[in-house]
Amino acid sequence: MSTTQTVSPQTSPQLAPARRTYRWRVVDIIVMAVLAVLTGAIFAGWNIGGVAWMTVMESLTPGLGGLALGGWLIGGVLGGLIIGKPGAALLVELLAAFTEVIFGAQWGWGAVTAGLAQGLAAELIFLATGYRKFTLPVAFIAGGAAGFANWVLGLITSGNLAKGLEYNVIFVSSAILSGVVIAGLVGWLFSRGLASTGALRQFPLGRLQKRV
Repeated sequence: MSTTQTVSPQTSPQLAPARRTYRWRVVDIIVMAVLAVLTGAIFAGWNIGGVAWMTVMESLTPGLGGLALGGWLIGGVLGGLIIGKPGAALLVELLAAFTEVIFGAQWGWGAVTAGLAQGLAAELIFLATGYRKFTLPVAFIAGGAAGFANWVLGLITSGNLAKGLEYNVIFVSSAILSGVVIAGLVGWLFSRGLASTGALRQFPLGRLQKRV
């Protein structure tokens, strides 16, 4: 009688699909910290150029200043795309806001509140994908969601509700568009470019890039 056993494809270790882990590793924490500092520096620089752009847009059409918001929204998109773990989008945006305050943000601790709202909005988009999709449309939606969250926060903290319907329609539309283009598109291009160098081979986006 033969003692040879047949191993089914379902139980074969060679054929079993790789299981995705959502546990944070040391390398995830290090990259998150680096991204937060880098993005915080971007925020600090945007406090000069972005505010100037916003002022010009507001002088043309009240509410159009939302077009300049994208530079402050990119942290959540970068964190979600590059690290691809639960909490990454929120943490990068929030810690970048703390870094911005350290650099001397004119918004003071209000920047941290904004970072929390914007990062949470982007985080919810990556959560909706199960932290498995790192495509351009996902980046667009995450950036746009961060812009929408900024508008909602402004209704509460900046008195924008009192500025009327027309102002708020223009501002929320501009904020979402800026989030899509500046945070979403630029964040995606940066992430894909970084992945193409092989620097992200330990991360989901890097492994996806390798397959292309």
